[in-house]
Amino acid sequence: MDPKLGRMAASLLAVLLLLLERGMFSSPSPPPALLEKVFQYIDLHQDEFVQTLKEWVAIESDSVQPVPRFRQELFRMMAVAADTLQRLGARVASVDMGPQQLPDGQSLPIPPVILAELGSDPTKGTVCFYGHLDVQPADRGDGWLTDPYVLTEVDGKLYGRGATDNKGPVLAWINAVSAFRALEQDLPVNIKFIIEGMEEAGSVALEELVEKEKDRFFSGVDYIVISDNLWISQRKPAITYGTRGNSYFMVKCRDQDFHSGTFGGILHEPMADLVALLGSLVDSSGHILVPGIYDEVVPLTEEEINTYKAIHLDLEEYRNSSRVEKFLFDTKEEILMHLWRYPSLSIHGIEGAFDEPGTKTVIPGRVIGKFSIRLVPHMNVSAVEKQVTRHLEDVFSKRNSSNKMVVSMTLGLHPWIANIDDTQYLAAKRAIRTVFGTEPDMIRDGSTIPIAKMFQEIVHKSVVLIPLGAVDDGEHSQNEKINRWNYIEGTKLFAAFFLEMAQLH
Repeated sequence: MDPKLGRMAASLLAVLLLLLERGMFSSPSPPPALLEKVFQYIDLHQDEFVQTLKEWVAIESDSVQPVPRFRQELFRMMAVAADTLQRLGARVASVDMGPQQLPDGQSLPIPPVILAELGSDPTKGTVCFYGHLDVQPADRGDGWLTDPYVLTEVDGKLYGRGATDNKGPVLAWINAVSAFRALEQDLPVNIKFIIEGMEEAGSVALEELVEKEKDRFFSGVDYIVISDNLWISQRKPAITYGTRGNSYFMVKCRDQDFHSGTFGGILHEPMADLVALLGSLVDSSGHILVPGIYDEVVPLTEEEINTYKAIHLDLEEYRNSSRVEKFLFDTKEEILMHLWRYPSLSIHGIEGAFDEPGTKTVIPGRVIGKFSIRLVPHMNVSAVEKQVTRHLEDVFSKRNSSNKMVVSMTLGLHPWIANIDDTQYLAAKRAIRTVFGTEPDMIRDGSTIPIAKMFQEIVHKSVVLIPLGAVDDGEHSQNEKINRWNYIEGTKLFAAFFLEMAQLH
């Protein structure tokens, strides 16, 4: 059988099974004939969708390295996206974001943020999709098996920088819209886009724009969708309803450089002070030793434990895809709880220490330790800052050191959690059943996605994260990829989501 016909038949079967399953549902199902047409169109045009992703991956839209060449690529990427949306019939505004001031005194222009709209029917719900088109740095010499900016398909895996983070999911949403357009079908919902090009560099100036547009562009928005994270398995889809926050700290110990032969053993060395301070933060089991840090973590309930038991997580598959030899915990439930509901502390590095090849006997005079704490719901950023500072000052005072110590928190991002009973969560679940024939894993993300909290607090609209990528996609790492299956079925998922939102709104 022709592989395309086989995929079309599988899509039709999924639709029919869902209709049978829902025979007694109180809310109507999306029209099966329309679903069938849309899914067939997506299957028949999947090679075109892959080709477009290849063209987008070829644009080296690196926002992390602040150099003119990459900044020009970012502007080109945003222009290509704006043109794509205009050809779909969207009203597109490319908002000038002004300059980015760099630490060396230089400045670079910030790529524009795209605000686009398709449809303004007051009887329909309005869904706003957020995505970003900038990427992390990538170089073939860093361990990539293929050119990171040439999308390469190997065994159904599409390798390339930005394939899963975040160009693939952005295009999947656009592809879903294009399917309705090509079939001359009205979009089931009004759709808005906010697409930026600086997410990997901290979404420079985006919060100010969202604040400015909350009573204009966002005034008619009912729901916000983000697709910028991954499933927790390789084959089972997920919906994300929470992320951890992040507090980033620097602790500085300083004096002046000394020769270890001349002064070693007769003075307080800054590096020794710093190592003692860092060593006081967390124990070998991952438990944070800062007094009071767990005070605001909500008690664990039996109901919550059952939610972890329901999640599909193959520990061996997860360990292998993560390339981790051994986790700190042995059970699925313990691992998920320590990723999502408990804070964690990570030590990232020491600035000022000798880290080059060879030997050097200097006693570093100024060293800065860097660490962060991932925060969970109900933890307060300001309270954590005070607890950490108080703890380090107490440890340092007991050393009776003549050095100076300064603690500073350079980043404070709050955790985010949503109400999974909101309409769009139900719509996403139903769409996943339609496309994948299974219930989704309801998951949180151990990382921090500041834009979710930003939208929730400024725009005051329901936010849902609908990831498309598999757990082994390798976002930010060498050999980043998205599976063709995830990309194409993800396009169908978004199309089904539009129809479900229309039924439930």
